[in-house]
Amino acid sequence: MAGLFDPLELRGETLRNRIAVSPMCQYSCEAQDGLATDWHHVHLGSRAVGGAGLVIAEATAVEPRGRISPQDLGIWSDEHAEALRDTVAFMKDHGATTGIQLAHAGRKASTRRPSEGGEPIHGSDGWTPVAPTETPYPHDDPLEVEALDREGVADVKASFRAAAERALDAGFDIAEVHGAHGYLLHEFYSPVSNSRDDEYGGDFEGRTRLVREVTREVREVWPDDKPVLVRLSATDWMGEEGWTVDDTARLAPLLAEDGADLIDVSAGGIHAEQEIPHTGPHYQVPLAERVTEALDGVDCAVGAVGGITTPEGADEVVRNGRADVTLLAREHLRDPYFALHAAEALGAEPPVPRQYTRGF
Repeated sequence: MAGLFDPLELRGETLRNRIAVSPMCQYSCEAQDGLATDWHHVHLGSRAVGGAGLVIAEATAVEPRGRISPQDLGIWSDEHAEALRDTVAFMKDHGATTGIQLAHAGRKASTRRPSEGGEPIHGSDGWTPVAPTETPYPHDDPLEVEALDREGVADVKASFRAAAERALDAGFDIAEVHGAHGYLLHEFYSPVSNSRDDEYGGDFEGRTRLVREVTREVREVWPDDKPVLVRLSATDWMGEEGWTVDDTARLAPLLAEDGADLIDVSAGGIHAEQEIPHTGPHYQVPLAERVTEALDGVDCAVGAVGGITTPEGADEVVRNGRADVTLLAREHLRDPYFALHAAEALGAEPPVPRQYTRGF
């Protein structure tokens, strides 16, 4: 089996290793205009210098009302793409494959950033979230929510498509469709949040229609030699009344048919009453392993995330065929140079920039 420091080919892109920087919201657009700042340049650039094979920029809103907070990164205009261009070029110059997560927060939009409490923003400082239905996310003081009609759904699809075109113009190698963590696309496929009775609701086919259509929209404008990823919440952590890992195993091959080259397997976020059995090391890896089994014989890779913090643990996930890529979030906050240190620990050749060779 491949190891953590074996390259991975996805269409025409080759990741130099199987370590990815998972998308992590920075809530750092201080002008509240969605434009990337020096913070984003340093945050993303340092992880590329740190040796990761793939660096994925945070959940990036495809339209203004798709932001989680006013400080979220956006890509709803050409100006947003231009603000990211130098950062993307820098990451590539230092050997990283570059990705961007295209996102819409749905009913979890218009909230204060976590450092300010994360509560809904009422009044003129906020905006009206959209969702499959008018049922809001269960905050203590929830916002009114607008249910998307067919025209609204079409607008969302068009926003994802246009955002992908701008991301391509900015130079990104990979586009990831964010269909997890209780945000809009997840809200459509989960029975917890979707009680619609039209073609975008009801049974499995209806509820998964939007995430599949968005994936196809992105695939149509993304070059044939560049990969498209889809992040899913493999379970709602709400028992049989919610979305389950068996549902995800059913959906993953369909997304591969729609043009997805890797399923990024996360979990949860649809409701405050979710019950996560434990959150220890590798707690979500079995979910990725189930999706890997479902994709046996299908030309689609799998990414595992959740509690992966050590070189040996990340290598185990890949070497034992549980997933093709490991995505690390918090560990990359603690150590931007995780990949360099992991290579040393595992006896591989670390991809050290020439400026840092004295330290290795």
